[in-house]
Amino acid sequence: MEKNETQQNLNSGKNPEKKETAGHGEEELSMEQLLVAQARVSEKLYSREIVKVKVVQVTQQHVLVDIGEKKEAVIPIDDFKEEKTPEVGSEVPAMLERKGGEGKYTVLSCRKAREKIAWQWAGKMFEAKERVKGRVAEAVKGGYIVDLSGLRAFMPLSLSEISGAHKHYLPGNAKIKCYITDFSAGDRRIVVSRRQALEEDEKERRAAVLGEISTGFVVRAVVSKVAADGMSVRFQGIEGFIRTEDVAWKKPDAGLKTYKRGQRIKCKVLSMDRENEKISFGIKQLTPNPVDLLKKRFPYKAVLKVKVTAVSKDGAKVKVSEHVEGFLSAAEYGHDGEPKEGRELKTILIGINPATCELTLSMKKLEEMEDRKKIQSYLKGAPTLTLGQILLENSEDEGEI
Repeated sequence: MEKNETQQNLNSGKNPEKKETAGHGEEELSMEQLLVAQARVSEKLYSREIVKVKVVQVTQQHVLVDIGEKKEAVIPIDDFKEEKTPEVGSEVPAMLERKGGEGKYTVLSCRKAREKIAWQWAGKMFEAKERVKGRVAEAVKGGYIVDLSGLRAFMPLSLSEISGAHKHYLPGNAKIKCYITDFSAGDRRIVVSRRQALEEDEKERRAAVLGEISTGFVVRAVVSKVAADGMSVRFQGIEGFIRTEDVAWKKPDAGLKTYKRGQRIKCKVLSMDRENEKISFGIKQLTPNPVDLLKKRFPYKAVLKVKVTAVSKDGAKVKVSEHVEGFLSAAEYGHDGEPKEGRELKTILIGINPATCELTLSMKKLEEMEDRKKIQSYLKGAPTLTLGQILLENSEDEGEI
């Protein structure tokens, strides 16, 4: 029976002895690797390097961890008071605090390991000029203490806001993004700047805003300053300007005085300088040019009846219709000279003043036009001479000579 089983195994290619040997070899190899790994952990640990250790037990005072060599070490439970206590089977970073002896555990520190890791990380972020995330731990004289992954960094007030700050604005536990501007692991000094990150974000935001608009866009802005030459406005944090002549089609100086700082207005983009982040706006461009409307309503050389409303040495102001006014300069008076206030006149349109939107009128040119028409009419109605009459006049002229 035994012989038959042996023969069957040989026929099937199986070798019990080889299988057993192979299994034993694999076991020896894994044990060897385990011993090497444990030796490396011990070597790093006693060289005060950071190692990862597995949690085997958690008590009220300690967290027991496996450090190889059939030994266990302890980490004080206080090392985890600012974070969740690790669970059995999880791994935590640690470094040697104190070697153990007869009947005493080796003591490790997770807090110091994390702190060392944090200093290494902070150094790399400083060299790479990368952003870091922090938390405002407390406000101190001249700035804030910022928590960077367990490290205490200082942020001066001048580096806390875009334009600096003269007092504390950030609340406790506020999460911020910043750059490490000064770093020394030896002196245990870290200085951070939130201002640099804010300025970077603001630059990107402004570029995005300028990329979304172009000439002709209508936007809402806030008046920041009113001056003699126009007013400054802010559109989503970007400075813009409206010249006085772009405030209103008619009487822009008076229109400018109606605006106040902080007032929200609607305006039109006239031109843009994306490189220097400047925008020129206009308000009058939101409405049709009244001069164009007047040109459509009152064609050139149209004869108009007007009423004089005021007379000065320069000329006479007249009313053309309910909402339209005109001006008759002294040089354009007719044969009767200066008209009196309240008198109705017959005039001709010779232009439109774009600054005042007044019709420029003339009596003189109307009279000249009417005189030319009378002459043309007279010449048109005069009898024509026959050939005989012309020859007769010529012969009479020769006889006189």
